[in-house]
Amino acid sequence: MSRVGKMPVTVPQGVDVTINASHISVKGTGGTLSIAANALVTVANNAGSVSFIPANDSREANAMSGTLRQLFNNMVIGVSKGFEKKLTLVGVGYKAQASGAKLNLSVGFSHPVDKQMPAGIKVETPAPTEIIIKGADRQRVGQVAAEIRAIRPPEPYKGKGIRYSDEKITIKETKKK
Repeated sequence: MSRVGKMPVTVPQGVDVTINASHISVKGTGGTLSIAANALVTVANNAGSVSFIPANDSREANAMSGTLRQLFNNMVIGVSKGFEKKLTLVGVGYKAQASGAKLNLSVGFSHPVDKQMPAGIKVETPAPTEIIIKGADRQRVGQVAAEIRAIRPPEPYKGKGIRYSDEKITIKETKKK
């Protein structure tokens, strides 16, 4: 059995779990998230802890039990604490401004770039060169952060662009005469 799949997920206070034959839903202070249930995995709710057991001895069922367990764990963390990604703008004149569900970026183009945030995702700019993306769904937070980074990815010669706050850019050496 998968090592990740063996560990049960403890459900904290204030989080409600609903398990049906077709989907698993989690409701908390951060919102409501749901995932489709898989026929290869049996889900058991035991008074505050949820366990994921493979339905048979196949390799696919074993792998899916670990995958479903981790997706469920991410949902529980998301509705209770939430997830966030930090982006940093590096470059002269590069700045960002959040207004409601819209992010306005000035990153060296001849025009400002506006990025509309999907539902359930909040964006903040505590400083003009810092962007914080928050939400309950880990996958969506990461996807929005990747889309914002893709607007102006860091270039390898000066390091200018939008990067994750913990990302290290290897700067290339310029040509020699």
